[in-house]
Amino acid sequence: MLVIPAIDLKDGRCVRLRQGDMRAETVYSDDPVGMARHWQQAGAQRLHVVDLDGALEGQPKNTSWIEAILEAVSVPVQVGGGIRTLDAIRMYLERGASRVVVGTAALEDLSLLEQACAEFPQRILVGVDVRDGKIAIRGWATLSDRSPRDLLRTLSHYPLAGIIHTDVAKDGMLEGPNLSSLREVVEWSPFPVIASGGISRVADLHAIKALGPRVEGVIVGKALYDGKLSLAAASAAASAG
Repeated sequence: MLVIPAIDLKDGRCVRLRQGDMRAETVYSDDPVGMARHWQQAGAQRLHVVDLDGALEGQPKNTSWIEAILEAVSVPVQVGGGIRTLDAIRMYLERGASRVVVGTAALEDLSLLEQACAEFPQRILVGVDVRDGKIAIRGWATLSDRSPRDLLRTLSHYPLAGIIHTDVAKDGMLEGPNLSSLREVVEWSPFPVIASGGISRVADLHAIKALGPRVEGVIVGKALYDGKLSLAAASAAASAG
């Protein structure tokens, strides 16, 4: 199980939000490229980069910063945020991203997902972002009427690289993950699962790892930036046993 540091970009800065609220940001660095290098040097085996402005506006906005990160590090980088066209998917993959994360588009345009998976099999991740038992879309600003189980059933025949499950209410809160929701998604998903949201302690990592080998990794953000959890300790817990 990999521990994947998150680099969330807003206006060219590395920030963390609380529950996806763009008004509740904490700025951690004005140098996202330096932050990517820092996590690689600290031992990260993969990075998770999100264009927050793109997620809200529906198209890539921090592209130059993401390109610079892709050029600066040698570890695989998965990129998300505002990726809602085939051209955007191609752009990031052609410029060095290992995988791209599609969220809103997976719910609203299955033809796009079908084309993307046909052209780039096993390189598309789908964000299963959940609030109050429903899928949240458009930068988590809109709640759909779809449940995670319904969405996973719809996606089951696509050659995805995996899914990323985020409980929006837990994101950035340092209160631990929603294990019951994550457990259900792991049971329902035919794909590898990456967990995200609320992970702040070694005990959280042990609990997630206990859900089984289908959990491929965990995305950790605020706990790493605030120093509540070191990448070394998190990686040791994730690989133990």
